Amino acid sequence: MKKRKILAMLMVAALSAGMLAGCGSDDTKEESKSTEADTKENTEENKDTEETKEESTEESADQPEGTEEEVSGFTDGSGDGEGTDETADDTSTVLDTSEPLTGLHHAEIEVKDYGTIKVELDADTAPISVTNFVKLAQEHFYDGLTFHRIIDGFMIQGGDPNGDGTGGAEDTIKGEFSSNGVKNDISHVRGTISMARSTDPDSASSQFFIVQSDSTHLDGDYAAFGHVTSGMDIVDQICKDAKPTDGNGTIAKDQQPVIESIRMVD
Repeated sequence: MKKRKILAMLMVAALSAGMLAGCGSDDTKEESKSTEADTKENTEENKDTEETKEESTEESADQPEGTEEEVSGFTDGSGDGEGTDETADDTSTVLDTSEPLTGLHHAEIEVKDYGTIKVELDADTAPISVTNFVKLAQEHFYDGLTFHRIIDGFMIQGGDPNGDGTGGAEDTIKGEFSSNGVKNDISHVRGTISMARSTDPDSASSQFFIVQSDSTHLDGDYAAFGHVTSGMDIVDQICKDAKPTDGNGTIAKDQQPVIESIRMVD
């Protein structure tokens, strides 16, 4: 009886141990399963992350650095880039000559090997003459022309494309002087700039002259339209160097001082 009791107890103990072992195995399997699932999920996430990184890298390789405008070298000025390095060497002013000018305007006559003669133009007194002169200057009509007539103690005359006193621009203008019915109180004193013309009072075109010495006998018969503000020493030197071929001040073409340009300042 005692042996049976002991045997029964041993069997109960064995069964309990087996149940505990089974439960532990199932839990271990579940944990293992869960770990494998987590590992697989992490692997999938890592894979997705790597794919995302690759896509991001590919997009970055396709996208150039900076904005489209910066890459192409163009900016609209809204950025802090330096832009194109352009220096405006030509500071000349462009005036609207579609209508007669008014007020005072300034020009610079550049004479080769001599320097710059600066003049002030009076469009209030001689609007037609000033507007015509400015228009031709802005069209570069005078560039490369010469002073073809020079008389020391009187004046220098230029602006003729023929270089002999016979030429002019395409259009002629009305003579702005009293004998032609137009009031003009600018006197032909030293430094005055005036329009040259033929016997026809309305024949002035492109030719002009600068008075070296007072010549008030021209008042009322020629359209004075301004005066020299700087450079009369250049006028004096041109007159001094001149070698006229006759009493009318004709200068041989190879000795005529060249007008390199006439530039409007304002």
